Amino acid sequence: MADTTTPTPSLEELQHWTWVLGRAQQMMLENGFDLMGAKPTANPYAAMFDPQAAMQASAGFWADTMQLWQRFLDPAHAQTFEETPEQAKDRRFKAPQWREQPMFDFLRQSYFVVADHLLKGVDALEGVEPRQKEQIRFATKGFIDAISPANFPATNPQVLERIVETKGESLLKGLQNMLGDLAKGQITQTDAHAFEVGRNIATTPGKVVKRTPLYELIQYTPVTEQVYRTPLIIFPPWINRFYILDLSPEKSLIRWAVEQGFTVFVVSWKSADATMKDVVWEDYVERGQIDAIDTVRALLGVEGVHAVGYCVAGTTLAGTLAVLAAREQADKVRSATFFTAQVDFSEAGDLRMFVDDDQLALIRSLGSEGYLDGRYMAATFNLLRGRDLIWNYVTNNYLMGQDYVPFDLLHWNSDVTNLPSAWHLSYLTDFYRDNKLVTPGALSIGGTPVDLARITTPAYVQAGREDHIAPAASVWKLTHHFKGPLRFVLAGSGHIAGVVNPPAAGKYQHWINDAKVDSLDAFLAGASEIKGSWWPDWAVWLASGDPEQVDATTARIPGNGPLPALEDAPGSYVKAR
Repeated sequence: MADTTTPTPSLEELQHWTWVLGRAQQMMLENGFDLMGAKPTANPYAAMFDPQAAMQASAGFWADTMQLWQRFLDPAHAQTFEETPEQAKDRRFKAPQWREQPMFDFLRQSYFVVADHLLKGVDALEGVEPRQKEQIRFATKGFIDAISPANFPATNPQVLERIVETKGESLLKGLQNMLGDLAKGQITQTDAHAFEVGRNIATTPGKVVKRTPLYELIQYTPVTEQVYRTPLIIFPPWINRFYILDLSPEKSLIRWAVEQGFTVFVVSWKSADATMKDVVWEDYVERGQIDAIDTVRALLGVEGVHAVGYCVAGTTLAGTLAVLAAREQADKVRSATFFTAQVDFSEAGDLRMFVDDDQLALIRSLGSEGYLDGRYMAATFNLLRGRDLIWNYVTNNYLMGQDYVPFDLLHWNSDVTNLPSAWHLSYLTDFYRDNKLVTPGALSIGGTPVDLARITTPAYVQAGREDHIAPAASVWKLTHHFKGPLRFVLAGSGHIAGVVNPPAAGKYQHWINDAKVDSLDAFLAGASEIKGSWWPDWAVWLASGDPEQVDATTARIPGNGPLPALEDAPGSYVKAR
């Protein structure tokens, strides 16, 4: 049997790698000295190269590098490499080859040393505005993810082994995968043929009962003999397709809500095209949410609805509530639920890194036809978690040539929607950049000033503890602006899995604290951790707002009321590409 152990590198090879590391450090320092004379206002990166700071950083880097070489050359007498908890559970290096084979173990540890010192260099910056520092750190983290040895065939032991095992076939398959993605302009994350809307996802029975140039209104078929009198209308974000809430039957929040006895309506937004070039935020409030709420009220003959807003639709729901309150029509919404929604964008997370003059100019150029291609937003969200949503697929599907794994959530994530460019630009400037929503009267809808302090509607606010799109601390700020009764629930996981967590799965947990507290930290300090989904808690809260039930007949059945059924759910807009 052939010896498969990796031979100890020769002295010549060690000298070569020493030269590579030394040359890299020299290049950084030389470039730094060239920039030292520049003013920080002209180049924020110049502050990274203060001579004293550079010397200190260099000394620390080389001290760690010498320890690394000692561990490689004389492991019996060297100090043990101490991994951080994050490094120890880094999935990129979970394969045993990264620790058992000396050369790859050296590459792994080298990567961690370089990454650590790059981030320390950013943290030590002086003379840089906090926002610039955040941008530099974000870019540095992206660079660190990109240069991982796992991302290159010559430095990834699993890739090399697979090339040998498949006699090069994996390289051809990976090349085919990469060329296919280049042709469509988007990274493939799952088997594109495994799922079809209306066949094995988005299959909860219902009917489209209204269609406008902006949305389709879907009413779902009841499965209980009686239903709660107050219906539930869900506004998903128009940045994505609505069926994130109606994936496979066992994951569907929509199906689950129907089974709890609610008459459920969902708005399916139209993916933007050139006809929507003039659509702005006001349209999503007036012609979207308020119009849909009035339609449901008239159809069922009820005074008010339970309204749900997810992400950007939750931000918009806050505006809708403020407008209704100002018009003395607050009773149209009996309760409001917010899934991972923000109203105060002062700490809105890494998405703020994409709101500067250059990015706004790029969006203007990309949206010259009146709409922004959904692949742009998909790439933006992928960059927020580049390690998982970009480089993971580069390694597995390009370098390893592996087949795509069927996954309904990733199918949805790749099913992009176009956005009205006028709305998108105003959203980034008015909300993320200028944070106008929390300033009374700074925005108006149909001539009605928006003032969140006028909202007294009972509210249920859900946040995800690991949410990178709408950070929990940012969502929490919503509790400072509403004046009515409010229940805050912190869910385990993030922006998607924290919301789509059916009780039957028994996954994650959520935290509840009934005490009145002023901060998220205080909420957590006194919170009770409850295993599993928060959905049952929400259903109880909804029912308590109006426990009365009625027979599931006449207009409660889609198409049997004043609005005829136009077509079966999930409708046409969700299928339009």
